[in-house]
Parts: sequence; C-alpha cells; structure tokens
Amino acid sequence: MNYLKHTIDSDVVTVTLNREDVHNAFNAELIAEATSLFKELSTKSLRLMVLTGEGKSFCAGADLNWMRSMKSWSEEENFKDSKKLAGLFRTLNEMPFPVIGRVNGHALGGGAGLVACCDYVISSEKALFGFTEARLGLLPAVISPYVMAKIGESQARAWFLSGERFGAEQAQRMNLVHQVVPLEKLDEAIEAVKKSFLAAGPGAAREAKSLIYRVRVSHEVEDMTCKTISRIRIGSEGQEGMRALLEKQAPNWVKP
Repeated sequence: MNYLKHTIDSDVVTVTLNREDVHNAFNAELIAEATSLFKELSTKSLRLMVLTGEGKSFCAGADLNWMRSMKSWSEEENFKDSKKLAGLFRTLNEMPFPVIGRVNGHALGGGAGLVACCDYVISSEKALFGFTEARLGLLPAVISPYVMAKIGESQARAWFLSGERFGAEQAQRMNLVHQVVPLEKLDEAIEAVKKSFLAAGPGAAREAKSLIYRVRVSHEVEDMTCKTISRIRIGSEGQEGMRALLEKQAPNWVKP
C-alpha cells in the first residue's frame, strides 16, 4: 500500500498523506515512505511543493497501533525509532524549494510538526491543532526545534505544557499558520499562493531558503530531542499515558 500520493504538474509537486481511514496518522511505514519520497523529490528540478492530507484530516499524529507496538520498547529502541521520525521532519524542513502546507483538517502532534516544517501554510478555518503529547505523559520533543522556530518560546510554553487543542485562528496568531480560509476556498487560496511563490526567481528562492536554514539550525539539537522522548516514553508517566490512550481511559493523573 502507498501511504502517500504525489503528482507533478510542470515543476510543482503535490504530496498527499494517504491514510484517510486513520486520519493520515503516522506509522513506521508512512515515516519511511515519506522520508524516501522527500529525499527523491529534493533531487529534482522542482520549484514548489504542496503538502496536504487525504479526506477530512491533515494528520492526526501517531497511529494507535504504532504506539501500541512501542509501549514495550527499550530506551535504545525508542531512540532508534525517534531518529527515523526526526529524519522525516529534517528532510521535509530541508527541502531545497518552497513547501506550502494545505491544512484541510486537524493537525495534531506530529501533524502539527509537519505544519511547522512548511514555509507557508494555509488552513481551513475548521481545522484543529495541538501539541497534545503532554496529555499522554509524553513530549513534543522531536518536532520541538521546528515548532519553536515558528511559534517562539512563549507560545511553546503556553501549548506544550497543557497539551490543549486550539483552532486555526489561534494557530495564525501564533505564526504556525499564515492564512485561514473557509474549506471551500482552500484550493483557490492555494493557487494564489503558488502563483506568488512562482513569481520569485527559482534560484533565488532556493538560495533564500538555504540561507534561512544555515543561519538557524544546529544538528546537535536532534540527538538531544530524540534522547529526551526515548527516556520519557519508557518512564512511568509515559507508559501510563500510552496505556490510558490504548485502553480509552483517563490517565491516573486526571482526577474524576
């Protein structure tokens, strides 16, 4: 099964997360396929990429079956798995040409991380966002460098610590999203933004993106975030949070 679809129209590629039945959630196969596809596309003479989700959701974060499998993993196994996920976000973030996020529905956890890696984001006004990991006793560790580069420390404190979901207008106010439109206007807005980006010189756009990345990024951060989430996943609170999610119960720190 293909977990992503992609079409190339002239020098613009559209990539669609294709697990509609589970709201385009991550699993190991999707992560591997997406990383491979993004690496392949990065070598092509493309000018623009649009990233979106199939169906009603953009990306709901981690797949429950994937989380069920990792519940009994060791810290080393968690680290190796986290490095694969980190590789996906790094590859997307380092795409040499502009990436436009078409957020057609909810973007939660790692889905919000994908949004943070896009250069320009248009969201449906009905979409919900959230760095919901803390409510599972976990952390948005792997996505944190990309998210914090977008929203800053103040907003990270407000939303990482509570795990609360928020709407598209709030996402725009905190700079995670650039534009919010009604769902029926989403494609029209995407076409206008594509036209705007394609008005830039192809070489200049690539050089500008490379410049921003070189100014900002330290690869040392990636190992730190992967080690942190690996430690948290095998801890008592992370284990309790994943147990509660899988058993559809409230974790033991939520009082009735």
